[in-house]
Amino acid sequence: MPIDVDKALNAPPRTQRLAWTTRDVLLYHLSLGSGTELRYGYERDLEVLPTFALVAGQGISAGDRPSEGLTLPGVDVDLARLLHAGQVVTLHRDRLPASGEAERTTRITEVQDKGKAAVIVLAHEVADDDGPLWTSTMSIWARGEGGFGGSPGTAAKRKPEGDPTHVLDVATTPDQALLYRLNGDLNPLHADPEFAAAAGFAAPILHGLASYGLVGKAVVDHFLDGRPARLRELGARFAGPVIPGETLRISLWQQEDGFSLRATCGDRAVLTDAWARTTSGGA
Repeated sequence: MPIDVDKALNAPPRTQRLAWTTRDVLLYHLSLGSGTELRYGYERDLEVLPTFALVAGQGISAGDRPSEGLTLPGVDVDLARLLHAGQVVTLHRDRLPASGEAERTTRITEVQDKGKAAVIVLAHEVADDDGPLWTSTMSIWARGEGGFGGSPGTAAKRKPEGDPTHVLDVATTPDQALLYRLNGDLNPLHADPEFAAAAGFAAPILHGLASYGLVGKAVVDHFLDGRPARLRELGARFAGPVIPGETLRISLWQQEDGFSLRATCGDRAVLTDAWARTTSGGA
């Protein structure tokens, strides 16, 4: 069986050293369309968007070091059968450092049996010499790998009732995926029309984490006084692709501790079961 569930769940945690510089942060912000916003594009008094955590250590400062790729203990599955299904990032400090080094510890916490597919849940814990920085959880959809008799999991559905409290339109640019690739994910699906067509898409698609980052930036800019420190957690399920140049519509439902969210592109769902946990504090 391509997924050895016992081996995956009982493998010892893996550690990796991460390092990033201010240039990585600046490029990440530009790849999300920060334009002339100096708080995101100039190293003096630089603010760091919390979603940068998901590309830290992978960008231009990584140089030509070989990537570890998505090699998982107990998982022998063709990468073409894997989809990034969901993401959560939780910040443990008011600010992410604009440059730094940290250690990331990774382990598989769940392998869910969805029948026609399996969902592999990866937990990443990142800390530097001063303690925890952030935690992230990544869900990977493995097509054709279900049916092994495991638990289907208990993923919570977040379906707010009534009309959204706020609606925002965020335009993407035709070159957005080409820029976002420079953060470390060089999958040709986001650049090569022939590769995209072979994968069933009309054109190269935007990275799911780029859509996720655009949503996080919109929440910070429009509802948190432009203060990234007030966004403490962002989670979403990836439901559909965006073609660079299309416009994201973000619907938000105000909650006591933040927002429930949904992002669409025309009549197509992009991010669902999403939320942003915010705070009134932060520097």
